[in-house]
Amino acid sequence: MNTIQKKIWMLASVVLLIMLSIWLAFTYYNQKTQNQYNDILQRYLIMNEVTSASQQVITDLNNYLLNPSLTNLEQINMSQEEIRYAKYEVYNLVNVENEFALTNYINLIDSFIETTNRSLKFQSEEEVEASAKEFSEATRISKYISEMTLTVIDTELKTYDRFYREIIEQSDEFKKLGIWLLLLIIVFLLLLTYWFSLTITRPVQQLTKAANELSKGRFDRPIKVESNDEISFLAKTFDHMRININNLISEIQQKAQLEHELQQNKLLLQESQLRSLQSQINPHFLFNTLNTLSKKAYLEGAEETSDLLVSVAGLLRYNLKRLDRSVTIHEEVVVLQQYMEIQKARFTDRLDFHLDIDESCLQVQIPGLTLQPIVENAVIHAIEPKEDGGSIWFRVLDENDSVTIEIEDDGVGMSKDKVTQILEERLVETEGHSTGIGFSNVVKRLRLFYGFEDVIQIDSTEGQGTKVVLKIPKIRRIDNNEKAPDRR
Repeated sequence: MNTIQKKIWMLASVVLLIMLSIWLAFTYYNQKTQNQYNDILQRYLIMNEVTSASQQVITDLNNYLLNPSLTNLEQINMSQEEIRYAKYEVYNLVNVENEFALTNYINLIDSFIETTNRSLKFQSEEEVEASAKEFSEATRISKYISEMTLTVIDTELKTYDRFYREIIEQSDEFKKLGIWLLLLIIVFLLLLTYWFSLTITRPVQQLTKAANELSKGRFDRPIKVESNDEISFLAKTFDHMRININNLISEIQQKAQLEHELQQNKLLLQESQLRSLQSQINPHFLFNTLNTLSKKAYLEGAEETSDLLVSVAGLLRYNLKRLDRSVTIHEEVVVLQQYMEIQKARFTDRLDFHLDIDESCLQVQIPGLTLQPIVENAVIHAIEPKEDGGSIWFRVLDENDSVTIEIEDDGVGMSKDKVTQILEERLVETEGHSTGIGFSNVVKRLRLFYGFEDVIQIDSTEGQGTKVVLKIPKIRRIDNNEKAPDRR
């Protein structure tokens, strides 16, 4: 990810690189021009040095002739070395245009050196007149060297006059080029700065626009920022915040809707409770009427009819109890037997009911109206559809820390989807059972009562029957804040 700091350093580096390139170009041109000037000036200095050296030789030779001492002789030798060195420097100045003039100039220097040497030789041989004659010749050559130096310099000036003019013209052109180059660089830097500013300001504008949208309550629009720096990271974080706020608003709306529905359900529940209180007189009146009919049937000798009415009355009385009460397995078995007495009177030989009960398990607590709805479901869905009827097996088995209750039938069975719907409490039951409590409701109440999911198991195969197994713990785990069930 490119940070804003990196972008700034990049812009600064580009500007510095451009400025450095311009500085190097100007420096190179100035150095080149200066070297050319230095070369020309060096030519003039070398030629002038020849003149000065020849005059110095004449002076030192005159001193030696007047006073032939070893010191003066050494001074002449040094002066001759300087003029020889100057002669070699002149060799480097030779070109096509001045080759003839400089060749003569160099030969003249050689003649001057030879003349001074002959004067010294005659002086050492004490031939004074010959030495003086050679001294005069050397003086004449020295003057000629000075005149020829001026002539060569004048020739050099004429030769390099065109070069001087070209340098001046190049300087003017270079100034114009520098101005245009400066303008182009300024335009380029302005464009580069504009582009660089857009890479920062455009994401900021997009983020500002998104913030305005959020301030207007539009949390459903995603925040998109085209950048690869800290602003992009800020936009992503901002977008996450928008999503969280949007989810929170949706959750608050859902909660408000749920509270509204709960309020409506509360009102409906209050109305239902009022109607339930108003209708309670009917089942109690029916219960008293059944008891009266049972006694009258017994007095008239119809004992089977009397027993049947007693079973119906007992079943009705048991069903009038509150569903949130816990009862013993013994109470559930008694009401189950009363229910099966009624069903046997209905189905006669088509219904076989088999009991296998461990007496030691009868005092274990279970929710009220648990077993009858399951057995009733077996009667309605397993026995009733078959012409020949069927059998139902009811077993209560001791499993050390728990009690296993099995309700098995040999009816038509259930599909796997229906079993799954019952266990997942998704089955919508519309049958008018005697208790008004469906199978899925029993599953839900058992799981709520015991606090775990594996309290019930259903094994069923279509056409082969169904087996319902309840795993009831002998000691129910009760939370600290939960009251123990009413066992009255």
